[in-house]
Amino acid sequence: MKNIIFYFKNLTITTNQLLFFTCCYIALILNLPFLIKATKVITTLDNYDSLFLMSLPVFLLSLTMIIQGLFAFRWLTKPLLITTVVISSLIFYGTITYGIVFDYGMVQNTIETDSAEALSYINLPGTLFFLFFGLLPSFIIYKVKLSYKPFFKELLSRLKIITYSFGVVLLIASLFYSNYASVGRNNRDLLGYITPYKMTVASYKFVRNHYFYPPLKFKVLDTVPSIVRDNSRKHVTVMVLGETARAQSFSLNGYTKPTNQYTEQQGVISFSNMSSCGTATAVSVPCMFSRLDKSNYSKRTATAQQNVIDLINLAGADVLWISNNNGSCKGVCTRVKTIQVDTDKSNPLCDGEYCFDEALLAPLKNKLNNLSHENTLIVLHMIGSHGPTYFKRYPKEKSVFTPDCQRSDIQNCSQEQLINTYDNTIAYTDLVLSKVINALSTLDKKDNIESSLLYISDHGESLGESGVYLHGLPYAFAPEEQTHVPMIYWTDPMQTDFNTQCLSALSKAPMSHDNVFDTLLSIMSVKSKAYHIDNDPFIDCKSEHAIARTTPSPTLNMEIID
Repeated sequence: MKNIIFYFKNLTITTNQLLFFTCCYIALILNLPFLIKATKVITTLDNYDSLFLMSLPVFLLSLTMIIQGLFAFRWLTKPLLITTVVISSLIFYGTITYGIVFDYGMVQNTIETDSAEALSYINLPGTLFFLFFGLLPSFIIYKVKLSYKPFFKELLSRLKIITYSFGVVLLIASLFYSNYASVGRNNRDLLGYITPYKMTVASYKFVRNHYFYPPLKFKVLDTVPSIVRDNSRKHVTVMVLGETARAQSFSLNGYTKPTNQYTEQQGVISFSNMSSCGTATAVSVPCMFSRLDKSNYSKRTATAQQNVIDLINLAGADVLWISNNNGSCKGVCTRVKTIQVDTDKSNPLCDGEYCFDEALLAPLKNKLNNLSHENTLIVLHMIGSHGPTYFKRYPKEKSVFTPDCQRSDIQNCSQEQLINTYDNTIAYTDLVLSKVINALSTLDKKDNIESSLLYISDHGESLGESGVYLHGLPYAFAPEEQTHVPMIYWTDPMQTDFNTQCLSALSKAPMSHDNVFDTLLSIMSVKSKAYHIDNDPFIDCKSEHAIARTTPSPTLNMEIID
């Protein structure tokens, strides 16, 4: 090792040589996921051109040379090359290990991730990988000596290598333009694997959108929403916001393993054809509660207008958001009362960083014992099935399926262990839901209070299917495992607003996060100009008197305030 260090320490090369060798490493090694996927696409074409396939790495190398060469000047050269290698090695690891694509959504999700979640991805194999593919090449770049020519000769030298690279790009483009255009047009997802430039562009757009665009004026969807009920009984709705639960793993939806053995006995209705707005919390949660649909969702726009939680609160309901997700409501709960579950180790349900979801029950029961309004909405935000440390989401004594995977580098567990661990998180979520339902069931018997529960997950999860793990893939080509989410509804026998037999008949109807806004207003009997009756899947099962008292005029008027 000392001899290797001594060799590179005393090695003197030109800036162009360092640029060429580093770009070869970036384009041909750290971009292997892109090259492999592109090769698979090209070789499946009818009568594909082998010369076109051979041109791909040369084309990528030439583009990399142009991009890096534009910034390779004196003291900038090494820092920028080292930064590119370090970032690319991290992306390389995430892509080949979990199948992650670092697009705009993943950049947003990464920036909004808390330190505890980020640390859950650190493990020995990942550290060794980073040392070998990231730090070691960076150390070599740092140690080699560069011989510089006078300024104008150095500039001319750089222009030559950029010009040569540009010439290669033009030559390949002229020979295979139709091939590149066809493959690119029909496989847009491939661009997401180009390291690290797709992430660089996405990062620029994120910074621009969040820190340089002027804030939008706040839109008020309704200044006077109201709650209209026929009876004098109090009403409590608990919405449980699930985390990383996929519908395919719920026995309520036909999964062969008994992951819902508790709620199956409590008369819940599972809506088995529910799809998410996004594939990551940063998108799905604000989108779910927004008046915007998936097709026109923008976080910047959604943040600058009332969401459904705001309207229910303004209508006079007592709204409380209780989070076991590190306080991450993604801006949805900004204007209502919130409680963050304390992760202190003094609580046997917590380890200092995370708590098991049963920790939500204490603040919930405290609220249920001290109801102050006629109508109450309580949102419980779970940690749910968040990976890759699935084994930390349930107590060991609550493990149902074994053997499980007691490590964060889940790709090194057997498929059986990984599935068992994830299924344990679903079974534990089911236990927590059943305890919430039990707490609500006592209200009607003891205090004559109507109650209901709505559970929806923010997005799903990949567990190694087609080599993909976790979540966050661009929605356009995300697998069903990441977009097909569970939705469960329960209500006590006292309520008269909905016909539960009718709801059961609708349980297989297509629904999505786009329906959550209007469904919540309907459940809470909120009359509002922001309510869209055609977007409420529960409306067909609502009693006529309930429809009459909550249906607003069809026109949605929007007022704007500064």
